Amino acid sequence: MYMFTLAGNCLLLITVRLSLELHTPMYFFLSSLSFIDICFSSTVVPVILRNTLSANKSISVRGCVFQMFFSLVLGVAECILLAVMAYDRFVAICKPLHYNVIMNMRFCIILAIIPWIFGLINSFIQVSITWQLPFCRSHHLNNFFCEVPAFLRLSCRDPWLNEIAMYVAAGIIVLCSFLLTLISYVFIIIKIRSSQGREKAFSTCASHLTVVSLYYGTIIFMYLKPRSVYSPEIGKTMSILYTAVTPMLNPIIYSMRNKDVKDTIKIRLSKKSNHSNKKHGSKTLSKFRRFTD
Repeated sequence: MYMFTLAGNCLLLITVRLSLELHTPMYFFLSSLSFIDICFSSTVVPVILRNTLSANKSISVRGCVFQMFFSLVLGVAECILLAVMAYDRFVAICKPLHYNVIMNMRFCIILAIIPWIFGLINSFIQVSITWQLPFCRSHHLNNFFCEVPAFLRLSCRDPWLNEIAMYVAAGIIVLCSFLLTLISYVFIIIKIRSSQGREKAFSTCASHLTVVSLYYGTIIFMYLKPRSVYSPEIGKTMSILYTAVTPMLNPIIYSMRNKDVKDTIKIRLSKKSNHSNKKHGSKTLSKFRRFTD
């Protein structure tokens, strides 16, 4: 899954970078999503792989803080970016005549920066108050990586302030992003009048909403569930879903099923194949001429 995540997202980044036809707001946000998915998965999965293969499953305090901080930054950034992408599709379909005016380059850059700002602020708050807790019960973390809910269970002091901060952040960021995404797709389906167009839009929106619901749903389960009913085993499964499975599915659902991306990749591959054939043909012809001479 990790190799497929890297390959799929890197392929999308390279394709968008090389093709002028894909230099549009939609693919600008898709590139941002791919970059976040690569970083998010790389923050967590290599550590899981190392722990699976190695007898030493320890992690330094500094490494744990680093992993917790950046996983929170990237997780929040992806939450908000998915909502931004849904808004972009809403403007493109529901306000096509004003699309280029509304989604200008300056506004797109602002929309791409906002997820990172929210991610950094939230992560700084969560990590700071988490590492102020006394961990006197155990230093054995029953999780695949350093995640806030798992740490709250190790505290020998009641982490009520941490829980409130976690619930408020998850409630505002995750639920609002999910509602904005859902509303955008509902308006898109309603806006399209023809039955054929609505069916096509519903098919596309359904696949997007499936991945989005998987991502938002697992995060809501992890960060909005009361500590008293938190299950470490279920928590670990949820963590794998949004750190490994979703980053792998995103390039498939958002890009590889997209006709523009597929056509661009085919054109690039055919040009490379033709260039290789011409080069091989010229070498053969040169050898033939030398032989006849």
